[in-house]
Amino acid sequence: SPSQNPLIQPASLLIPFTVATQFSPVKCGSWFYILSSLLGHYGVFLQDEWDLLEKMIKLADEKLSVPITCKIRVFPEIEKTVKYAKMLEKAGCQLLTVHGRTKDQKGALTGIASWKHIKAVREAVNIPVFANGNIQHLSDVQRCMEETGVQGVMSAEGNLHNPALFEGCSPPVWEMAEEYLEVVEKHPPCSLSYVRAHIFKLWHHTLQIHQDLREELAKAKNVAGVAEVNRQLKQRCQKEMAKDESEWTKTRLPFPHWICQPYVRPPPKDPNTENGQKAPETKAVSVKRALEDGDGSSDSLSKNKQKKKARNPNKNFCPELKPKYIKCEQCGNPKGNKCVFNLCRGCCKRKAFKEVADCPGHGLRFKTKALKQCNSDTGGGLTNGTVSTAVHDPL
Repeated sequence: SPSQNPLIQPASLLIPFTVATQFSPVKCGSWFYILSSLLGHYGVFLQDEWDLLEKMIKLADEKLSVPITCKIRVFPEIEKTVKYAKMLEKAGCQLLTVHGRTKDQKGALTGIASWKHIKAVREAVNIPVFANGNIQHLSDVQRCMEETGVQGVMSAEGNLHNPALFEGCSPPVWEMAEEYLEVVEKHPPCSLSYVRAHIFKLWHHTLQIHQDLREELAKAKNVAGVAEVNRQLKQRCQKEMAKDESEWTKTRLPFPHWICQPYVRPPPKDPNTENGQKAPETKAVSVKRALEDGDGSSDSLSKNKQKKKARNPNKNFCPELKPKYIKCEQCGNPKGNKCVFNLCRGCCKRKAFKEVADCPGHGLRFKTKALKQCNSDTGGGLTNGTVSTAVHDPL
């Protein structure tokens, strides 16, 4: 029934908590897991599943009492992006946020968002469009709206580094941290990992100077501990402010490090050497994983990996030596090593249920249970192996 649908059921639970009667159960431009992860399709990868996405939005539009909004990334081709947006509009999307980057623009390759794509979508659809990408200052908001014609602007990373972005000011980082921690205490519960993540964003530039406070923040056990680290940071920065201006303007930042300001990712390294010769090919790894390359020794591991290795000395931390898993034939997740269908557990469970079959590798015995049920119903007279499919759906 619709009330038990894996998309509609959780969406219905959130309706009482929606703001301005708007709720988006379909987020197809983010690198986060969404409700369809059960099928192996989630986040930005939904943009390759137009039929599935259209069905999801239509179903949500029909069954939910609030407007449906979508957030997408663009395709390299403007024409395909426009066609994609029109499909979403036709399916029932009533507000569309367009992130002007492709799904490959992430990490060190984030680059600049294309406002041309956003403008083309805005001119092609008849629903409100919000723009996302390249919003680091309040002046960017007005410029984006003028260039694209959108009705609104969304900021993600820019707002994380400067929560006062839409007020047009850049306050000290400790002031924003104090205000944030007040909100956390006022509206519990909030996971401490979320608190740390937000504070790390706020203090990004300052922690490059006061690196010991990074360790203190990581060791904080509660919100009070985070507040104490914020107090120490405030005292240090205020001492720096009292010094001669030339002492704290030596960085390349537009403002002193204790002022909320955007973080600009450094461009990826040029694969060519200085003399124009192509450098030897190396394994492409992100900056985040660079420390994990090598022989897996403690010297080449990040601090977090070193802690894990100390707790599990026999565990293998070398990526090259880790076992390579064969993918499921249906969804791409690792398949079960002993699965008779060469599928992951989720896909195997659906297939075994549909075909009334067994999979010893995953401990699934639909056929065995059905045979027992038939034997008990017929008094043990069933001998030809024919079974009924009238069993309950396990999903």
